[in-house]
Parts: sequence; C-alpha cells; structure tokens
Amino acid sequence: MQGFKRFKAGALCGGACAAMLGAPQTWAAEAPVELPAQDVIGSAVIEQNSVDTFGSLSTMVTREQIRDLNALDLSSALRRTPGVTVSRFNPVGSFGGAEGGAVYIRGMGASRPGSEIKTYVDGIPFYMGVWSHPLLDLLPVHGMQSIDVYKGPQPQKFGNTFAAIDLTPRQAAPGDNQHGDLQVTGGSFHTATDQASLIGRSGQWDYLLAQGSAYSAGDRPDGDGRLNNGMARLGYQLNDNWSSHVLLLHAENQVSDPGQQGKPGTSMGDFNTRGTLLSWSLDHQYDWAQGSLKLYHNEGRGSALDQPAPDGDTISDFTLQGVRWEEALRPWRNGEVSLGLEIDESSGEAKFKRIAPAPRDDFDTPTLRVTSPHVALSQSIALGERWTLTPSAGIRAYQHNVFDNATAPHAGVLLATDGLEFRANVSRGINYPGLDAAVMSHLIPALGSSWKDLDPERLDHQELGVKFQPLSDTTLDLALFKDRLKDRYLFAFPPTVSQPSFVNLGDYDMRGAEATWQQRWNSQWSSFLGFTWLDPSISTLPYAPRRSVSLGSTLENGPWRLSADAQYQSEMYVLAEERSAGASNYEQVGGFTVVNMRIGHQVPAFGPDGEVFVALENLFDRDYAYRPGYPMPGTSAQLGVRMGF
Repeated sequence: MQGFKRFKAGALCGGACAAMLGAPQTWAAEAPVELPAQDVIGSAVIEQNSVDTFGSLSTMVTREQIRDLNALDLSSALRRTPGVTVSRFNPVGSFGGAEGGAVYIRGMGASRPGSEIKTYVDGIPFYMGVWSHPLLDLLPVHGMQSIDVYKGPQPQKFGNTFAAIDLTPRQAAPGDNQHGDLQVTGGSFHTATDQASLIGRSGQWDYLLAQGSAYSAGDRPDGDGRLNNGMARLGYQLNDNWSSHVLLLHAENQVSDPGQQGKPGTSMGDFNTRGTLLSWSLDHQYDWAQGSLKLYHNEGRGSALDQPAPDGDTISDFTLQGVRWEEALRPWRNGEVSLGLEIDESSGEAKFKRIAPAPRDDFDTPTLRVTSPHVALSQSIALGERWTLTPSAGIRAYQHNVFDNATAPHAGVLLATDGLEFRANVSRGINYPGLDAAVMSHLIPALGSSWKDLDPERLDHQELGVKFQPLSDTTLDLALFKDRLKDRYLFAFPPTVSQPSFVNLGDYDMRGAEATWQQRWNSQWSSFLGFTWLDPSISTLPYAPRRSVSLGSTLENGPWRLSADAQYQSEMYVLAEERSAGASNYEQVGGFTVVNMRIGHQVPAFGPDGEVFVALENLFDRDYAYRPGYPMPGTSAQLGVRMGF
C-alpha cells in the first residue's frame, strides 16, 4: 500500500456520498449469508451529549464510534466532536504534545508551557507533570469503553482545570462470561497496527487485559512513529454493595519530526514518551448513596532528543500521586448532595543535555500540592404534571502549598418535560501554575522566585442550552456559552514590568455556540451533524477556528457496514499560545474539508464481531495542514481484520 496515493473509484465515491447524505444502499449477494442477530445501530460520530443534575454539559464517544472512525489515538477519536479541535502531523504518534499532536476544547488548551485542560484515565489525572500539558501517546483508546469531554469548568467533577477529557476502561458484563478480540491492520506508509483484549467475569472477580501497538514510516522522511501500550484491570465484588479494583496502564512511544516540507533542517528531532499509571479504587453503591475512594501513583518521561543546537536533548521525568474521594447522596426525595475531596501532588526533574560548549543542566522541581474539597446540592421540583425544575449550587475550595487559596462556585438550573429540556449554568474554573513555572524560572534566572507570587488562573463560564427530541429517534441540542479568562500567567521583561518576573497579565474572552443533530432513521442507519462557532477576543488565539462543521453517517445492510465522516473547518491560527508577555503568533493554516470512510464486511467464522474492512482517510485527496509546512497525507488506506469471540 506504500504507493496508494489516489483512489478515485466511482463506487467508493458514490458510497461515501450516499453515507453522508443518508441514502440507503442495496448490496448484491450471490447467496444469503446467515448472520447473528444484530442490535440497533449506534450513533454516528458521538454517542450523546449529556447534562448532569448541575446543568453541566459533556460529550461521550464510545467504543463503537472509535471503531467506526478507525481511530488509533485520542486526537483521531475526537476529531469530529463538536467543540473539539485537534492538531497533528504524523499518521502515527503525537510529537511534543503541542501542534504535533494535541486536543483543544472550545479554544482552550493551546498554552505552552502549561495548558488549560487536563486528561484523566478512570478519573485519575495522567499528563506531562513537568510541563503541565497532556501527552496523547500516553492515553491509548483501545481497551476504553468511553471518552468523555467536559466542556468548560465543572467544579463538581474536576478541579484545577478549565476543561477535561476522561477515558473510562471497559468493564465486564454481569454474570460469568469471557470475551476476546483481536484486530490487525496494514496499509499506506508501511502502517501496521494490532490491538488485542480479553475481558471477563468469573464469580466475584472481573478482569480486563488490553494491548495495542502501531507503527508507521510516515508519508514523509522522518515522519515515523511507534506506539506500544498495555492495560490491566482486576476487580473484586466484596458483596452486593461494595467492590474494589486495581488499574495498571503502561505506554512507551517514539515519534519523529519530519520538519517543514522541503526544509529538512527544520526538524526538531525525536520525541519519546513513557508513562505508567497505577490506581486502586474502593467503590460502593446503594439506593441512597454511591461513591468511590481512589489512590493513585503515576510516573513518566518525555524525551525531546536530537534537537537543533544548542538545545540537544531535554529529558523530563514526572511523578503524579494523590487521593480522590467522591460521594453522591440522595438523603431525601428528588434531592442529591455531591461531596468530594481531591489531593494531588506533582514533582519531577528536567535534564537539559545541551550541545557543547553549552553546559549540561539538571533541575529537580519543587513538589506542588493542591487540596480541593467540594460540595454541591441539587433538588428536583415537580411543576404540574409534566414539568420538572431542578436548581443546583455548589462550591469547590482550593488550598495550595505554594500559591494562594481560591474558591470555585457554580450554579445551574434545568427545566424539563417530555422531549424538551432547557438548561443554564454558571461556574468558575481555577487553574494553578504548574511545575513549568518553576522550570522556566530556573532556565531564566532573572525571573528569580517571582513565580511563587502568581495568582491562579480563573475562568468564569456561562452557558445556556436546550435539548429537543421532536421524535423518539431525533435529538437536537443547542448551546450558547461565554468564557472570560482572567489572570493568565506570563513571564515579562521591562518595559512591560519594572523587572523580569512572572505576572498575571493575560486576559481574554471567548463567545461561542454549538449545535448538534442526531438522527436514527431505522435500526440500520444513523446520521449526525454538528456545528461550532467560536469568537475569541484575541483574534490570533491558536486552534480556535471560527466555524467548523462535522457530519457522519453509519449504515448496515446485511453483512455490510459503512461509516463515513467529514469535517469542514475554517482557517485558523496555529502553534502555541506562549507564556511570554508580548509574544506574537501570526502563523495560520487555511480552511479545509476532509472526508474519511470505513467499509466492513462481517465474517461469522471470526466470531460475532468478526469482519474484514478497509478504512480510507482523506478520501478526496484534499490539501490541508494543522501547521504551516506540515501537509497532512493525501488519500491513504488501511486494510484490517477483526476477530471477536
């Protein structure tokens, strides 16, 4: 498949257009094929938008959408999710955790160093602790049941962040059972992948074993990447109400930077990552209460190797550990009390092995600790026979071992009846400076200890929404939101400030809207349409396209399953939003429209989930990029086999 660059076959183009427009196809077969009973087809692109009892919105992507998108990593799994923008430049692997592979939510997440969003696995924080931003290659999507995107601050759920992405591992179904699956693919650019898992339950025990690997030589020289990961989950049901489980995740990855096209000297070398997550959870569930207590210890390394002189190598080791407790009580009729406590501790080491004659420099970071208890209350009130009103309010408090204390209040209201729901939510997000501030002060001695005088960043969030189901298989959702970010931390030099120091100077606003339409036409056919509009007060805010449209359709007909997805995205500014006062960023990429497609054919001999499939990316061979000089591949294909028992 190395030479696969053009695919203009009329049948495939017609199939893609039919999938996007929703026209059912008739697939010919010489003889009937006996197939197992099929469930109703799931949703295309996303599973659903959800609103909790506190009026906060989240979007869920499940295993089914990950399969239909043929997603190998987090950015490809969320690439069509409304409100989410991605960046990358290699077919496999995320280089550096910024424009080489990152996820942004409603214009948040582009700050480097640091980030406004955090990533979690089973509710446990897992990201680059030294530089305070996500590393997507540490977050495998294989073996996960769902990915939840929390848009905007939600203090009742997550603290010390403005938005969140949480990956939830699979759990075995009730009753004694055991299932296994294996998927292998190969195709363009010498790309090859394998994914395997075993999940089951026996008596009081349940378990999950998952393994994945992917390799690609890339569509350009030095555009190669390799991902390797494994995950294990072991649970035990103590009694009817109490259970416990241990989760272990390990990932090791290598990615290269191909540099700007035609300019090999612009390559930033290689970026290797390694990370291990270990957590223990004690869970309980009663009619009147449910909750969990989690202890975790994570560690990892990010190695930027063979960087241009004088940087050489930069190796960053991080450790994250802490305790998380949450409890949802229903002490009276239609009332809910949410309680919780998070204690998160981060530390690390940065090693700068510069090219001679520049000196080598090692720096042990301080230990940062943030403690944040929270409480919230919601109450449903019947209004007549059909309407229900649910007001809510809560607060999260923060105590930090270096920075000032802070609070994050939130309030919401839901007004609902059959097929119609109105919502309103206001909340505050708090985001403390991370270890990156201490590292930057070490690298720029003139900054001294001014980082310790910083205030936490603050995001004031307002959102209005309505969810409408005019028919049982039709869902319309509209959200209008406004964010005001205050006290963004920067480092500045005279004449901006009297002396070099860290300061809270960066403020900006974001207005926006999201609209989604989900339609299940019948048991074999579903469609999706999403629209996002962003209007930041900083016109050069990276990865915040003013308009984006995503759509998709999934169709089953006999043994065939066809999934197609497409996205239009307007031009946008790119690269990082630096934390240096006065830094300018005028790099842009043009707007683009990209269509992908996956066609699968069931093979009963391979088990109930068995199939062979072909996945096509950039079906119409469009020119587009997430960074100037880094064009994304043209039309490419992957052939795959999936077995499941």
